Amino acid sequence: MFEFRIIAECPHTGARAGELITPHGIIKTPVFMPVGTLATVKAMSPLELHEIGSQIILGNTYHLYLRPGSEIIGKAGGLHSFMGWDKPILTDSGGFQVFSLAKLQKITDESVLCRSHIDGSQLIMSPEWSMNMQGVLGSDIAMSFDQCCEFPASHEKAEEAVKRTTLWAERSKKYFESHNDTEKQALFGIVQGSVYDDLRIRSAEEITSMDFTGYGIGGLSVGESHPAMYHALDVLNDVMPKNKPRYLMGVGYPLNIVEAISRGVDMFDCVLPTRNGRNATVFTSTGRLNMRGKVHADDFSPLDPECDCYTCRNFTRSYLRHLAMCGEILGSRLFSWHNLRFTIRIAELSREAIIAGNFPDFVREFTSKFHDDNNSSD
Repeated sequence: MFEFRIIAECPHTGARAGELITPHGIIKTPVFMPVGTLATVKAMSPLELHEIGSQIILGNTYHLYLRPGSEIIGKAGGLHSFMGWDKPILTDSGGFQVFSLAKLQKITDESVLCRSHIDGSQLIMSPEWSMNMQGVLGSDIAMSFDQCCEFPASHEKAEEAVKRTTLWAERSKKYFESHNDTEKQALFGIVQGSVYDDLRIRSAEEITSMDFTGYGIGGLSVGESHPAMYHALDVLNDVMPKNKPRYLMGVGYPLNIVEAISRGVDMFDCVLPTRNGRNATVFTSTGRLNMRGKVHADDFSPLDPECDCYTCRNFTRSYLRHLAMCGEILGSRLFSWHNLRFTIRIAELSREAIIAGNFPDFVREFTSKFHDDNNSSD
């Protein structure tokens, strides 16, 4: 039921346009996936996500285990029916929470002992726990349980995370193939290694040898510089299989997306579009804007004249600033709407350029126009 096809490839960069076939539809790649941690993309309805062009969204195993719990979602018939979403869903394994909740847990090769960030109750997380929970969620794509380490991390600590990630990947795959419905759910492995070339290569070789349906690239966008991220992707580009989808986890900054696509990445996710939207910060074709800035008070032009989203088609910068200054909920929704569409459209335009054979021209034009110094705040 799962198949990944490469439709076109840029001969100059290795950027790929592909199709990932899943039980809930075909995903055209490159693709940006909005994050719906708690079975909702913040401020957006499923109907609006359809209009924005979302092909696939994310849910988070750890958070959904705590609220509303596996029993409720199981009774609902899985995550798709529970949240009213009829397209593909990818679920994070909970491994990132091992990293982000580091002060709350003890990690061993066997499992992770942590306490709920909600009520302090004890939780034991393991590869088997994660696969079981993701089976209940019924996502189209499940992620293997992994260990992400902080940045900076010593080579010794990063190597320990790589060893554990490989061990947990083996256990994840074994449990998944024995207990989950492999006709309806695929499992991706995750490559770790921080910013160390030897560890990235080692992790990639170990994880890809297990022949997962696809591969996540974890442990980036955790504090390292953009050049360090790009270097890690360059290193991996030569050792990861060409016939499997590659998913750069937790990356949603526009320039990072374009540069990563140039390095053979197919899938992205990040909370940045909606988090920034709730804080009146938007991405446009010329860069990032703080919409609380006075410069927008009497600007009656669209937020971004090059964007085709509902916000840009119907409202002015002046009105949007007014919503931001008044703390109106509509402002958060419209900014999130725009940011999601803008980010999704980057992937769409990249795909079109790859197929048309002019992807390097697209990259040059996009990167020459997009600047962070447009962040007016006074």
